Amino acid sequence: MYNTIATFWNELYILGAMLLAVVIGAGILPRILYVSHKKRLFDIPNERSVHKTPVPRLGGLSFFPTIIIVCGFSIGARYLLGLSISTSIAPLDMLCKYLMLVVGMTILYLIGIADDLTGVTYKPKFVAQLVAASLLAISGTWLNSLNGFQGITDLPAWIGMPISIFLVIYITNAINLMDGVDGLASGLCIIALAALTVVNLYHKQYYLGLLGASTMGVLIPFWLYNVFGNSKRGHKIFMGDTGSLTLGLILSFIVINMSRNESGEPSDTNHTMAIAFATLIVPLFDVVRVVCRRMANGKNPFLPDKNHFHHKLLRTGMRPRWVMVTILLFSTFFIALNTLLTLHLNITWTVLIDVAAWLVFHAYVTHLGNRYRLAMGEFIEN
Repeated sequence: MYNTIATFWNELYILGAMLLAVVIGAGILPRILYVSHKKRLFDIPNERSVHKTPVPRLGGLSFFPTIIIVCGFSIGARYLLGLSISTSIAPLDMLCKYLMLVVGMTILYLIGIADDLTGVTYKPKFVAQLVAASLLAISGTWLNSLNGFQGITDLPAWIGMPISIFLVIYITNAINLMDGVDGLASGLCIIALAALTVVNLYHKQYYLGLLGASTMGVLIPFWLYNVFGNSKRGHKIFMGDTGSLTLGLILSFIVINMSRNESGEPSDTNHTMAIAFATLIVPLFDVVRVVCRRMANGKNPFLPDKNHFHHKLLRTGMRPRWVMVTILLFSTFFIALNTLLTLHLNITWTVLIDVAAWLVFHAYVTHLGNRYRLAMGEFIEN
């Protein structure tokens, strides 16, 4: 009975943190819009843009401070009241991880602001991401097991840490590259964070749940402005690199910590790993496809183009709003699929089914795009 009541209050506490983040985020965004219009800090449309009018791109400025305020206040208030957040991970270990996360977020926040205001080439951004990812790995946020994928369980630090650094950079860039249609990147992150928060609450990982819920909370008002805001009335806003880099690092932090084997048993497998990575399948798989295509065509894999998944859906004649909805539903499908598969299959078979489902859907979208271009009398390039 006591455990049930304690669990209820901890979950209510997490919900309260999310609502607080919603309120703070909703209060900050109108101020950012006001300053952006007053100083004319806009994202000017180019040949790759879906929007046709200049739109402020500093919405991501609200993410980092709101998350820090909500998490810091929530944890501090509980301790001042003589309460604690139970967790299977030692609080001091998690405190070290959180501090390094904050340092990494600060670095990416600053480089993101510079990029949104004046533009930064991919090399400085890559160095900033490398430093932030390394800080996470040093603090203990690194994969110490593949949980049975291809028969591999435990990973030594000299292998697990470089893999984790690569994953952080990979995930961060994947989120950044999906920010091409209104509501897409933020919508994918909201769905991912919702699933991750629920799983963490189920496993009583309340520190990770608090971070996920706070981040989701600040994203909700932004998503509403981004999707339903009227650009002609000055109500629409983009997150910019400041926001996407922040979200990528937080998602990496949560997913990697959820995927760790914390039991200390060499044979133990963490089945939540498949669910955790399922929340990011759409952006992760899309980056692999796009980079391979660019390299096959002899192009720089770091330079932007119009071959992302949302671009392919747009070429089927689908409107941007429905492109966003379709991809969000597809992401939800993978989360549900992996949740069911982990009950019956190991992680290797789960990943193989994920890849097969992605390839089938991608082939179908390519077919629809070709049919649409034929109907419009256009030349099929691919």
